[in-house]
Amino acid sequence: MAKSGTLADVLSGQRYQKTVLIICIVVFLFIEIAVFIAALNNSGKKSRVIVYDKNGYKVFETEGTTLSTYEKVVFENNFGPLSKYHIKIETEKIPFPFRAWLAAAVGIPIGLVLIIAFIIKAYLALLYGDSGSEASTEEKAHGAMGSFLSQATRISVFPLGVAVLVLVLLMWMVPNFLGEFARLSVNTIKEFKWFFLGVTIFLGALICWVIYLRYKLSKQAIENEKDIEKYRLEIKLLEEKKDKQLLLE
Repeated sequence: MAKSGTLADVLSGQRYQKTVLIICIVVFLFIEIAVFIAALNNSGKKSRVIVYDKNGYKVFETEGTTLSTYEKVVFENNFGPLSKYHIKIETEKIPFPFRAWLAAAVGIPIGLVLIIAFIIKAYLALLYGDSGSEASTEEKAHGAMGSFLSQATRISVFPLGVAVLVLVLLMWMVPNFLGEFARLSVNTIKEFKWFFLGVTIFLGALICWVIYLRYKLSKQAIENEKDIEKYRLEIKLLEEKKDKQLLLE
């Protein structure tokens, strides 16, 4: 009967440690380089060749500064001679997508690790069962990598990885949502400016009216307090005068 085990038991031997470590480093380094190159390719100066007809409508567009021979043949087969159209080259400078690069550079490795860890956990659970997996983790692992993994299995990294992944997604999605919401808000205000101007004037007048009412109520409360204090002093003076008359009698 095969002895049940976990990934720590497999990697506890010295012969697999360096190989696994080197493979992991190379894979993650390749991922980071690929993400950076992809982000770098989407930034910088970008040129486009745009072909307009006589009425100024865009009929064709391609990246680059010139039309290739194949593109010219395809265009003339679909729209006729190129000499009848106006060609314009537009160039724009796209900044480096820092947020997209950071989100991909952090999110992709963490997501990959979580997926691999889930696959390994599921494989061990299906192959050996939960009891065999739990029993094998209690055994003492030999070697540096095995000792590290045996200690790491006691701490669940899934909540931390999921939290970091969610944070990266929010860092990518929230600014985009806020930017899109701001753009739609500005366009809506520009399109219905008289409506929003009327609402602003109404709210301003309402706030001024509420402030005026609060002022009148505060003034009336002060007047009432003054009258009450006046009546209280008059009553006190009358009582003192009555007491003096009783003493004289």
